[in-house]
Amino acid sequence: MQTAIPYMHLRGGSSKGLYFEKKHLPNDLALRNRILIAAMEGVGMGDPRQIDGLGGSNSLTSKVAIVSPSTLDDADIDYLFLQVEIGKGKVSTVQNCGNILAGVVPFAIEAGLILPTQGITSARVNMLNTGGICEIEVQTPNGIVEYAGNAKVDGVPGTAAPIICNYLGIEGSTCGALLPTGNIIDVVNDIELTCIDNGMPVVLMNAKEFGITGYESHDDLNKNDALKERLEDIRLKIGPKMNLGDVKNKTVPKMCLVSAPQIGGVINTRMFIPHVCHEAIGVLAAISVATACVLNGSITNRVIPVPNSSSNNFSIEHPSGELTVTLDYNIGSDNLLTIQKAGVMRTARLISKGEVYIPDLGI
Repeated sequence: MQTAIPYMHLRGGSSKGLYFEKKHLPNDLALRNRILIAAMEGVGMGDPRQIDGLGGSNSLTSKVAIVSPSTLDDADIDYLFLQVEIGKGKVSTVQNCGNILAGVVPFAIEAGLILPTQGITSARVNMLNTGGICEIEVQTPNGIVEYAGNAKVDGVPGTAAPIICNYLGIEGSTCGALLPTGNIIDVVNDIELTCIDNGMPVVLMNAKEFGITGYESHDDLNKNDALKERLEDIRLKIGPKMNLGDVKNKTVPKMCLVSAPQIGGVINTRMFIPHVCHEAIGVLAAISVATACVLNGSITNRVIPVPNSSSNNFSIEHPSGELTVTLDYNIGSDNLLTIQKAGVMRTARLISKGEVYIPDLGI
C-alpha cells in the first residue's frame, strides 16, 4: 500500500525541490521526516543515488519546502526549508535556502494560498528556519503566475520571469549575531578567517592560504580531498565559537574561499556547502559574502578593498557566473555595520504537480 501526498516540483533559483502544503503532512516530526526522505529516495531510504524517488542525487536537488498560511500578522505565508541529506536518512532544518524561497510565492499562488493581483503580486514570507521576513514580488499578468521572461540567473539554463526577494531582519539569524565570534578576524590552524551570518553562517578564507588560486572548477575542487579535509577540520573547530555547537552532523557553517574578481564583480568565491563545492552560490550565502565585503578589516578586504560606498549592488562571482546582491546598509562612526535590507533577483519554474507516492514505511 502506498500513500499519495499532493506536491509540486519547482525550480527555485539554481536549486529545485518538492513543495508541500503543511496540512498535507503529519504533525509528528519524525514521521514527517521519514515521509520526506521517502519522497526523495523511495524504498531505498539511504540510497545516495535517490534512484527510487524524486531526488536528483545532488544536494541542490534534494530540497523541500513546507508552506502554510502565516501565523504572524505581518506576513502572508510561513515557509520551512528542509534539506534531505543524501544517503544519510536525515533531514536538516538548521539552515534556510534562498533559492527554494524563490518558488514559495509561485507555489502559494498555484495552491490557492495567496490570491494573485493584476500585474505583480507581492507577499511577505515568514522564514521559520531562522526568522526574518522576505518580501517577494512575482509577475502575475492576468492574475496568473508568469514563468517565462528575459531574466537570467547564472547557473540556470535559459531565461525566466524575474522574482524580486528583499530580506529583512536576517542579521545573525542562525548564530545570534552578524559576527558570531565577536571578532572580524579569527585564526584556526594558522588560517585567518572571517565568520559572518547575514542570513547564512559563512566562514570566509583567502584561497591562496590553501595553496590554490580560487579559480579552479568546482569539479576539480571536489576531487581535492586534502583541501576538503583541511576545510572540515577548521569548520569543526570554529563551529562552536559561532554559537552553532558541534557541527559535525550539521550543514552549517558554509566554508567559502575567496579570491580577486575576474569578471567585474567585487569578489570571487568557491563555496563549500559544507563538504561539496557549490556549482554556483546560495542566495543567503552570497548575501553574507556581500556583507563581509563592506566590513572593514574582513578577509574579503585582505583580497580586495572595501567597495565604493556609493554603490549598493555587489556582484559575487562563482563557478557558474555571478549573483548580484543589493545591500541597504549603514556604517556608523564607531565602524558598526547595520543592514537595513538585502535583495536579490531570482527566477523559478513550476516543473510538475500532482501526487507523490510514499511506499509503506512499516508504521
